[in-house]
Amino acid sequence: MINNLKRVLMTGNEAIAEGAIQAGCGFYAGYPITPQNELIAYMAAHLADSGGVFIQAESELAAINMVFGASACGVRAMTSSSSPGISLKQEGISYIAGAQLPAVIVNVMRGGPGLGNIWPSQADYFQATRGGGHGDYRSIVLAPSTVQECYECMPLAFSLADQYRMPAIILSDGMLGQMMEPVLMRSHKPLAISHKPKWALGNSKGRSPNVAKSFYLREGDLEKVNLLLQKKYKTIEAKEQRYQGQYLDDAKVVLVAYGTMARIIKSITHKLRGQGKKVGLLRPITLWPFPVQAFERLALGKMAKKFLVVEMSAGQMLEDVKLVINGRSAVGFLGRLGGGMPSEEEIIKNITSLL
Repeated sequence: MINNLKRVLMTGNEAIAEGAIQAGCGFYAGYPITPQNELIAYMAAHLADSGGVFIQAESELAAINMVFGASACGVRAMTSSSSPGISLKQEGISYIAGAQLPAVIVNVMRGGPGLGNIWPSQADYFQATRGGGHGDYRSIVLAPSTVQECYECMPLAFSLADQYRMPAIILSDGMLGQMMEPVLMRSHKPLAISHKPKWALGNSKGRSPNVAKSFYLREGDLEKVNLLLQKKYKTIEAKEQRYQGQYLDDAKVVLVAYGTMARIIKSITHKLRGQGKKVGLLRPITLWPFPVQAFERLALGKMAKKFLVVEMSAGQMLEDVKLVINGRSAVGFLGRLGGGMPSEEEIIKNITSLL
């Protein structure tokens, strides 16, 4: 125990689950799929202890629609799955976004497309950051890179989802979900949610009843809702960009990575710095809103910088980096697909060629 904190050895999946419970999650519905099963097992074992409700649904489709119902009643609600399961939830996530309800969705990514394999991947970036389902909507997307961050990002995810009344996605992966690290954890009771939000269903005595819907048939009504959503997204883009930077002031090559991949890049950055090589690290924490401001400062700076994007995909975040840089600096890419991970030797070789 350290100053009201306790150190616990946990997997990333367990840390996400415990972080959700500590954040006041009152309802969880999910369906088993590897490599996120430790998360659903942890919620099954512990959520009821804090007064929450756990349901193993009959399918991913059922789970996300149960989350819709719980959220509409004003309960902090979440679900989790891995890539193919998240694909099945996309219609429900679009409904949640259209009804302006808060919800937290955890994706422990695995190799794809199709059933793929259970190895770690980052190929769901487009699905998460571009909406994933139908319609003009967005989800807030957070990408932890350590087990500690898996725990800490859950209160933030619920808070942002509540504040903006929209889905918040945690983008983890099979490696981060399975690895074990010590987590400094709060030892107090889970956050108590003492009041029902004004927009929630029920308790309509003395006021008009609330309605949670995403279905508008009168001409012009749906466009008004969409314009309201777009205004909200602009506010989020301005206020909620998060990233971590290291050695950026004098870096000639800026390495860009998120999640598990950023762990490896961070180690390589320190190693090359020890050899006198001017490299830096820029790690997006919010994948949406993408940390545009950080990249623009670097691209417009006096020192010419090159960028190397490293991903476990064919180059999905790469597109966002290129959009921001807009030809002002060279942008290289190194990626592996289908559960593969670039080696330290591959990465250093690419950095050396840019230097």
